[in-house]
Amino acid sequence: MKARRMVGLAAVLLLVLSASAFAAPQHRARLSHDLATQLATPTLDAIDLIVDGDQASIQALAAKYGASVKRQLKHGAVVRVAGSLLDALSQDPDVAHLSGDVRVRGSMAVSDVSTGALLAWAGLGELPGVTGRGIGIAVIDSGISKHKALRGRIVASVDFTGNGSADDRYGHGTHVAGIIAAGETSGPHIEGDFQGIAPDANLLNLKALEDDGSGKTSDVIAAIDWTIENRDRYAVRIINLSLGHPAMEPSGDDPLCQAVERAVRAGIVVVAAAGNFGKLDDGTRVLAGIESPGNSPYAITVGALNTHATPQRSDDEVTTYSSWGPTAYDWHIKPDVVAPGNKIVSLEARGAVLPREYALHVAGQGNDAYMMLSGTSMAAAMVSGGVALVLQANPTLNPAQVKLALQLGSTFLPAAGLLGGGAGSVNFASAVQVAAQGPISGLEPVEVAGELVTPTGVGFWPVSFDPARINWTDRIIWGDRIIWTDRIIWTDRIIWTDRIIWTDRIIWTDRIIWTDRIIWTDRVIWTDRIIWTDRIIWTDRTVYGD
Repeated sequence: MKARRMVGLAAVLLLVLSASAFAAPQHRARLSHDLATQLATPTLDAIDLIVDGDQASIQALAAKYGASVKRQLKHGAVVRVAGSLLDALSQDPDVAHLSGDVRVRGSMAVSDVSTGALLAWAGLGELPGVTGRGIGIAVIDSGISKHKALRGRIVASVDFTGNGSADDRYGHGTHVAGIIAAGETSGPHIEGDFQGIAPDANLLNLKALEDDGSGKTSDVIAAIDWTIENRDRYAVRIINLSLGHPAMEPSGDDPLCQAVERAVRAGIVVVAAAGNFGKLDDGTRVLAGIESPGNSPYAITVGALNTHATPQRSDDEVTTYSSWGPTAYDWHIKPDVVAPGNKIVSLEARGAVLPREYALHVAGQGNDAYMMLSGTSMAAAMVSGGVALVLQANPTLNPAQVKLALQLGSTFLPAAGLLGGGAGSVNFASAVQVAAQGPISGLEPVEVAGELVTPTGVGFWPVSFDPARINWTDRIIWGDRIIWTDRIIWTDRIIWTDRIIWTDRIIWTDRIIWTDRIIWTDRVIWTDRIIWTDRIIWTDRTVYGD
């Protein structure tokens, strides 16, 4: 009897498996996020879609679903269809991808205001407006594609991957470049104008990441060294590194950090993403997640803010994914500052992997398309643009002074502290004032989106980093001013208001006690190893910082 039951069960199982094997998988077109949301909550209202294809196939599709072609595009069309037919249209085997023809309302438009960039463009008091004009920025990334908003901005393109082209087939580098220096564009798909933080800066397109968004560390190093060699030819003052890999050794031994140091010693400001390893999948806070080369004391390391899509700064907070310090091995305080990095709309590279595979497209078409990304990659790009504004205001500043101008002009975030938010949320208007007039003048309040914002005036260097190595003496002199105010006393120890006392150990409110070992409250315990999530790719390859 038992044997017969087993035979019968096997027969049923075979029947089920056979039916599954011959059942055709249901086709579903890739949908932009807005359409996926629309599909979950159907509407009878007509909706506008961007459909790929030639004119004949689109006309046939429109006739099949009773849609009207609103606008013919070079590689597709905008069609209007009843919302009730979206589900059927998305399952049509002739439709591979659908995007909503939505209006871009800018995370960049929000960021331009919230970071003080708009004030810096207009000019502050007697200071003229700054837009990054004359400043060269090397974007070492997955390449930069041709885009309407970058016309005339790219002055050099070099491929370090061996693929023979510096075009962006992944989509990350173009998005980063747009945040930094997209020029003013407007159109039927954009509400208002879209601009990067430094819309008049020049870009160098240095491709070091391959078409899957990863690349060899050696390629990144080669790109940095090429930049150093060509800095005078292209007036390069900034390198943007929205990429990195987990720190696997002290920064002094890390070849990528060594390359960053070479660039800084050559007078180039290096801006690096902090990384996106701030929490485990269950939400547990992870400390010491700063990636390389953001762990370099020479880099300006940037964490990500969530602005909650408002230009007001009062609701800003550090994103949960943004990596926290201190740095592994060296125990440097990082990040240096934080900037908007969550749900940032910027340029989309035509046909690239990210918008094609992950439905990140927001609006537009062809070389005038836009998509949304989040990460410290985006935040680093914001700061690179801000550095261009600072350097236009005062071209004589060295990288150390630029970092302090950004820090002193920022607003400290007590909820995140030094290890989560560094010196605080960047304010490029105040940083420009510090750069042009010195730190005392630059610490005056400015109005941002109807709120009065007062810079906190906090600046720091990692304790193991000797400032004298960048031509500083016992005190830092800024023109005829000493930058140390009553906020920081730096002798053999640091006394930092009531927040930090640093001698042989750190006592930082109730957040961290650091002696010979570290105990991270009751949420994360670090003995002699770092807790990495399964999202960190730990190889000898550099993984992009988004």
